[in-house]
Amino acid sequence: MTHNSLYTSLCKCCPADPKGTSTRRGFLSTMGSLGSLGTLGTLGTLGMLDSATAQTSAKPHRIDVHHHLSPPEWVSSLKKSNLDSPPVNDWTPQRSLDDMDKAGIATAMTSPTLPAVGFLAAAEAARVARASNEYARKLADQYPGRFGVFALLPMPHVDETLKEIAYAFDVLKADGVAFMTSYADKYLGDKAFAPIMDELNRRKATAYTHPNDPTCCVNLNTGVPPVIIEYGTDTTRTIASLIFTGTSARCKDINFIFSHGGGTLSSVTERFTVQIVSYPAYKQRGFTGESVMNEIKRFYYDTAQCANPIAMASITKMVDVSQIVFGTDYPYRTGIDHVKGLSFIFNAKDLKAIDRDNALRILPASWRT
Repeated sequence: MTHNSLYTSLCKCCPADPKGTSTRRGFLSTMGSLGSLGTLGTLGTLGMLDSATAQTSAKPHRIDVHHHLSPPEWVSSLKKSNLDSPPVNDWTPQRSLDDMDKAGIATAMTSPTLPAVGFLAAAEAARVARASNEYARKLADQYPGRFGVFALLPMPHVDETLKEIAYAFDVLKADGVAFMTSYADKYLGDKAFAPIMDELNRRKATAYTHPNDPTCCVNLNTGVPPVIIEYGTDTTRTIASLIFTGTSARCKDINFIFSHGGGTLSSVTERFTVQIVSYPAYKQRGFTGESVMNEIKRFYYDTAQCANPIAMASITKMVDVSQIVFGTDYPYRTGIDHVKGLSFIFNAKDLKAIDRDNALRILPASWRT
């Protein structure tokens, strides 16, 4: 079965990607209709379907760092390029708030999902990013304390991105910025993006990242949608890019958040810390297993789509609980999915850190007062 035939059989209502690959939006919408992440037989055995009433009955306190919104100008641009989807089109602030209330989420740090504005020319990308960020700011002002702003950047256009960083932080008082993991053939450690990283480092900014459809892999004939494997892998690629170009070591004051528990990173840590550093080119540049692991351990990883014992077992072996932040991937998953999953894995002290306290450390001071 081809990509498109699998996608069509799962979600006939969603338009196919114009490049011939299925999108996360249609596929995950359909999976959601089948039940949270799958069947009772699969995740029920992990204790994921038990009640989490005790976790949500208290005053909302959670901070969701991975929560998508649909600014009108951005949605309009997607529609013009046939890149829109039902979850994007159907989003409303009230639907976000309803989901947040069910899960005891006090604040959602909002950001549009893929493909951001990377499909647009520089001037149009800048215009749409500006309009989207102003919309996000107005939303946050309309619902005080309920929404934060991770600013959409007009990447990969460097000059426009630098201008938007200044506007987002200095005028809109954004809480951080939102990157895709890749832009065409460039990952976040690419030397072309060095001025952007240096500016964010100067500002001690929080930089949330979300996987993109990787250009390298759009024609894979696996019969499996990219959302299943490629998104996690693209996150790992950009982490490798940041580490092995020396970008993350140079930009120590950027607080990077990686979606979905860092993708496949926890499965390849030995490749990062043993195998690659044995290559002469990396040895000569001073990379050691310890130096690489130090970078991995300082990053933050959200719980979106991985609030289950299998994923969390490897993530908590890789980093301290202090580096895990609560994320839901709304509207592709619900907040309560993640509250339920995490409640069976962590004790109350660790949940307090994951749900709120860890995020507070990397948000502006106004959130901590």
